Amino acid sequence: MPPDPRSIPSGLSRRAFLGALGAAGLGLYGCGGQSTTKSSSGGTANLQFMYWGSANEKAAIEQMMQAFQKSHSGVKVQPVHVPGDYETKVNTLVASGNLPDVAYMAAPTAYRLAEQGKIANIYPYIEKYAQLSGRKAQNFFWYGDKKVAGTPAASEISLLWYNKDLIPDASMTPPATADQAWSWDKLLEAATALTLDQNGKKPSDSGFKPDSIRQFGISAPLTTQWTWYPLIRSNGGDVADETGTKYMLNSPECVKVFQDLQDLVYKHRVAPSPAQLGGGDGGNAPTTTVQLQTKRVAMAIDGQWTLLDMGESNLKYGIGVLPSYQEPITQEAGSCRVMSATTKHPEQAMELYAYSVDGSNSDLFKKGLWMPVETKYYSDDASIESWTKNDVHPPEYRTAAVDYRLNHSVRDFTQVLKNVPAIQEVLTPAIEQIATGKASAKAVLDGLEAKIQPLLQGRYPIPNSI
Repeated sequence: MPPDPRSIPSGLSRRAFLGALGAAGLGLYGCGGQSTTKSSSGGTANLQFMYWGSANEKAAIEQMMQAFQKSHSGVKVQPVHVPGDYETKVNTLVASGNLPDVAYMAAPTAYRLAEQGKIANIYPYIEKYAQLSGRKAQNFFWYGDKKVAGTPAASEISLLWYNKDLIPDASMTPPATADQAWSWDKLLEAATALTLDQNGKKPSDSGFKPDSIRQFGISAPLTTQWTWYPLIRSNGGDVADETGTKYMLNSPECVKVFQDLQDLVYKHRVAPSPAQLGGGDGGNAPTTTVQLQTKRVAMAIDGQWTLLDMGESNLKYGIGVLPSYQEPITQEAGSCRVMSATTKHPEQAMELYAYSVDGSNSDLFKKGLWMPVETKYYSDDASIESWTKNDVHPPEYRTAAVDYRLNHSVRDFTQVLKNVPAIQEVLTPAIEQIATGKASAKAVLDGLEAKIQPLLQGRYPIPNSI
């Protein structure tokens, strides 16, 4: 469910997920308006729940659907797993008028379908369901006054991961509290000390060979906004201004961050290039867990969802907060859960919707793939420990992730800006130019202004309260 670069569709992240999937191969039935019952009263309501995700997520969703059926007599749910080109599948179903009753949805698609009346406005249900009323206003996808396209079932943030066995002393251990976040210079210092060539020399040593590095100090892939967006926000920058109508990526604050990230690779030689990670754009790179476990890198910036793989490995891992420029900031995001506007069983579909976004109904929170959305899971010790007190979540998780998300997170720009698909079409290849070292950050970001400025249409409104 999360906006994991390994699973989210439609080009909103650095990896495509498993390739394309033929639309005819799913055998869908009973979608949206075509759901059927045995009789007009007392019959079975057949619902569909469509989602993407890994094998672990698939197993968890199937278990959740089975549990829902046991607690809701007269309802049957068919889970429909789409492991490939999810966006294409959604568009096919929209064209045929057969959206599933409840489904995962990328934020831009959810906004578009809500404005077209294809998915239900869940605002009238917020106060009726505790799973929804226990959330803050910013945890919903608003597309107008009292108009809500949906809410995430889970949340994610950006973190700094590291292999504890590769950290020689406490001075190079990434801080686990926002108030102790490293400056960029301190991050560079640590990454330099942790970078080794085949002869064990560091970039600061005489005779260091940059073409034969066996261990990089850090992986900070520019090809995903999970790296660069929280950092530009930390430095006071953004993609667009507060109105969402003025281009801002070529501001000195943004240029500084993008150039710093490029310099990690091509100037300081402490981070791998996309090609060194896996192919021209890094799209075939090993997972962060594998990179840390094989000692290819000592530290890495990646999403919280990495904890799932970490917890299933033998790696001695740790997490820290991101480096800070002007203030400590991480990025927060979660894909939108939607309900079809044409479901034949709105009451049962809404019950399924509320059940599916309830943080207590999936073990993927305890396993590390997801962070909860409901406020209660960040407000008291018992609720926090209900999903973090286990062997998967390291001791520093409380401050480095829970407190960090609660007090120092900003929403991913792809969840608040309008017209994001069009913006991403020109933004993504431009950022790849910086990532591959083909041009300076300033040259690329200055050149983007003429392309992105006409595409900016404002921000979706987020009220101060529900």
